[in-house]
Amino acid sequence: MDIPPLAGKIAALSLSALPVSYALNHVSALSHPLWVALMSALILGLLFVAVYSLSHGEISYDPLYAVFAVFAFTSVVDLIIALQEDGYVVGFMDFYTKEGEPYLRTAHGVFICYWDGTVHYLLYLAMAGAICRRKRYRNFGLYWLGSFAMSILVFLTGNILGKYSSEIRPAFFLTIPYLLVPCWAGVRVFSQPRAPTCCTANTVQEEQRKGLLQRPADLALVTYLILAGFFTLFRGLVVLDCPTDSCFVYIYQYEPYLRDPVAYPKVQMLMYMFYVLPFCGLAAYALTFPGCSWLPDWALVFAGAIGQAQFSHMGASMHLRTPFTYRVPEDTWGCFFVCNLLYALGPHLLAYRCLQWPAFFHQPPPSSPIALHKKQQ
Repeated sequence: MDIPPLAGKIAALSLSALPVSYALNHVSALSHPLWVALMSALILGLLFVAVYSLSHGEISYDPLYAVFAVFAFTSVVDLIIALQEDGYVVGFMDFYTKEGEPYLRTAHGVFICYWDGTVHYLLYLAMAGAICRRKRYRNFGLYWLGSFAMSILVFLTGNILGKYSSEIRPAFFLTIPYLLVPCWAGVRVFSQPRAPTCCTANTVQEEQRKGLLQRPADLALVTYLILAGFFTLFRGLVVLDCPTDSCFVYIYQYEPYLRDPVAYPKVQMLMYMFYVLPFCGLAAYALTFPGCSWLPDWALVFAGAIGQAQFSHMGASMHLRTPFTYRVPEDTWGCFFVCNLLYALGPHLLAYRCLQWPAFFHQPPPSSPIALHKKQQ
């Protein structure tokens, strides 16, 4: 598949983060936190001007093009930070991790940088390419929206509440727009028309006549959602210092990372309990009763959110930057890995099911027996 010339320019522009970060790392004036923040803001401003001059037509057609182009640049920067903190490269972003955002040097910070520098980067290029071709990117956008929102909410909250709260520098305030962008982007992505499906009225009626027991894949997903809901509630109680023996055993023998004073794992579990737990219940309902047309969209959002969260949580639980006492014990590593991997995999299977076989979630035609029955009620 050919890459549009303009999308190729955006990819090349994002890779300019390599020489820019290397040059800035050798500027002695950037040893002060305020200068780091000002220089970062200046570079982002110049980057936006460059994107605007390269692609005025695309920005007029869809302003999110500029967002994806600028964020592609920051994704490369994040990948450089992660590789540097793990010792794969040197001499690039020391000035920023020391004087700008020192909490990026934590295990959680390293793994959100890895995710942003790989998964988000590919999504940005895919969505920018789709805009160049005047094609839909709604599904990519929904997945990115969930992933990006979960990442920034947990990271910013953990920075404020954790042991790095005293290390907040002026560069921290550059992340404030990151809280506003998902709101604006989410409205634009959700407002895009859905991709047309080939489901006929007869297909919808036939699929919606089936009970849950006649749909073994949906029955398995409902079972998963129930188990995931209990697991979510349990881990939420664990970080809230529930005094039961099972919570005590779990936090010390299976996931001691939940006790880490950086606060990211605690915030993550509370995000799960307050947002993922209700979604599990609602999704189980939508898989049981037909016509819940909202599920395919929100399944994608939550798949992105949980995918990003579990990647960061699992990686940080075993990373060398996490103190030894908070890492997963070797004798329970298998149980930890399987449970958390299944927890991340389930939402993706749910999203795949909703996208591939959406007939059950369509609103039934007005003349169908299901619709008539609902009207009579």
